[in-house]
Amino acid sequence: MDSTAAAAAAAEPLLEAGGKEMRQLGRTAHNMSSSSLRKKSDTSLVRKVPCAALRGFLSTLQEVLCGTKLFVLFPAVLLAVVARYMRFGQVWLFVLSLIGLIPLAERLSFLTEQIAFYTGPTVGGLLNATFGNVTEVIIALFALREGKITVVKCSLLGSILSNLLLVLGTSLFFGGLANLGVEQPYDRKQADVSTGLLILGVLCQSLPLMLRYAVSAGEHAVNSDDSALVLSRACSVLMILAYGAYLYFQLKTHRQLFEPQEIEDDSDDLVSEDEAVLGFTSAMVWLAVMTVITALLSEYVVSTIEAASESWELSVSFISIILIPIVGNAAEHAGAIIFAFKNKLDITLGVSLGSATQISMFVVPLSVLVAWVMGVPMDLDFNLLETGSLFLAILVTSFTLQDGSSHYLKGLLLLLCYAVIGVCFFVLRRRSADGDKSG
Repeated sequence: MDSTAAAAAAAEPLLEAGGKEMRQLGRTAHNMSSSSLRKKSDTSLVRKVPCAALRGFLSTLQEVLCGTKLFVLFPAVLLAVVARYMRFGQVWLFVLSLIGLIPLAERLSFLTEQIAFYTGPTVGGLLNATFGNVTEVIIALFALREGKITVVKCSLLGSILSNLLLVLGTSLFFGGLANLGVEQPYDRKQADVSTGLLILGVLCQSLPLMLRYAVSAGEHAVNSDDSALVLSRACSVLMILAYGAYLYFQLKTHRQLFEPQEIEDDSDDLVSEDEAVLGFTSAMVWLAVMTVITALLSEYVVSTIEAASESWELSVSFISIILIPIVGNAAEHAGAIIFAFKNKLDITLGVSLGSATQISMFVVPLSVLVAWVMGVPMDLDFNLLETGSLFLAILVTSFTLQDGSSHYLKGLLLLLCYAVIGVCFFVLRRRSADGDKSG
């Protein structure tokens, strides 16, 4: 009996370590970034509720709505719905919907991580890959339904540029200032994989563009007028296959390259992520509810973007490329910057490069294929200025990350690149407006 107890006691640390390893394998840098915005909920009042069923419901409700530092933004969700039905104005509806999407995106990440505790690391990783950029996917679907191809292309392009230049640049800049005189290393292997996929993505987006210019210049001939569309759909299939191979590489054969760093923080406000705080059924139900609410606000954004464009005298392209990605991914971006302050650059790179890779290699080609099913002629031709900006952004990011260490000047250079691109798309509207007046 004593030997059995001793064996069990000896095995307990191994089982605990194994369980911790399984939990870590189910987590990604995206989850780690979102977890930095979570906080403990005060359940003292909920415990006083006499009814067990009601107490359980209120506890879950409090965990979902108040378990984030962004809970103060949740009223914007309700205000957006009120603005829609009380007809406060489309500009107000656009602004409130964008603000409401900020906490919803963070809560979607939290709920997928809760489900991952019950499904295992592989299924959890797939869930994280699917819901990591669900806001962009939903906005793209609603825009496609309304035939707003420009909004789809510009919003997805803006998300990639925002992750590569704004998020990464801000993180490296402030992280460098906060850690002056301290080495800021990161694993180049993860960055090399992501930048390689991003280059493949921009190649697939460049081919329809180059085909259009080659045909218009008379250098080549095509079999039909929709050759660029056919080429785009073929490239989209190959991009999704490449992304599937990337997921297999990340979750199975080389998952050690993508494991987030261990976080040591003595703050009492941080939440322990070693165990689930929601049941599987509750997490699934709340995930469905949050997805529906996200879809509702995304529809509001898509339907009011032209009104905001006219009211602010900004082009739809500028709003889609600059404003929507900044606000829509604010929670994820804030988490990346927080970990840069803590000199955890592997997590920062995992968030920025991982999101950019997912959008470029999965969301963009998925939008093309979904548009094909819907009968919408969306291709991968993002026009010369947009594609050139994306290619140069990937090139600059790749060169910036080639030595495996960081400092604030690298972040400043990326931020300046983003500012130049932003000014470029802002000027396009002004030039067009002047041209209209003169005409």
